[in-house]
Amino acid sequence: MSIKPEEFAKSGFNFALFFANTAFDGIERLAVLNLAATRSAFEAYVSNLNALLGVKDVQSLVELHKGIAAPSIEKSVEYSRNVIAIATDAKEKIAKEVEVHVADTSAKVSGLVEKALASAPAGSEVAVAAVKSAIKSANDAIDGLNKVAKQAAEVAEASVSAATEATIKATTAAAPKAAAKKAA
Repeated sequence: MSIKPEEFAKSGFNFALFFANTAFDGIERLAVLNLAATRSAFEAYVSNLNALLGVKDVQSLVELHKGIAAPSIEKSVEYSRNVIAIATDAKEKIAKEVEVHVADTSAKVSGLVEKALASAPAGSEVAVAAVKSAIKSANDAIDGLNKVAKQAAEVAEASVSAATEATIKATTAAAPKAAAKKAA
């Protein structure tokens, strides 16, 4: 197996290009989401302002408040979910590519080391074994870090989802109570 330095450079360049394209894709998707959210918020603002101008009494104001609060919260939660989905998608694409890139590079480096060690002088078996052991330990450490990173990401995503759901429940339950207090 003959590996040339140009192959490592090309592999690194291709990885950097993939990373940049994935980042730009995520940024583009966030920009589209933000423009849509801004348009929706502006339209809701205009609609709510028109409705507010038509309020005749306190009871109508309380009803208007109830009608405005829930959709606003739902839109905010949906926006948050979309942002999380975009970030998660980009993270997963990059994580998969990193995994492939690390495995490929590790295989190439191991091949080079094996080739170099095969031509090691007699009596260097201990040094050869130490190098092989170090490579195996490094690969095991990388695998362990990848597993821990994936688990941490899953826990974070689950926490964000749970917090979002709790916020939705709390705000939808609190909105009618707050409106009732204002009416009193």
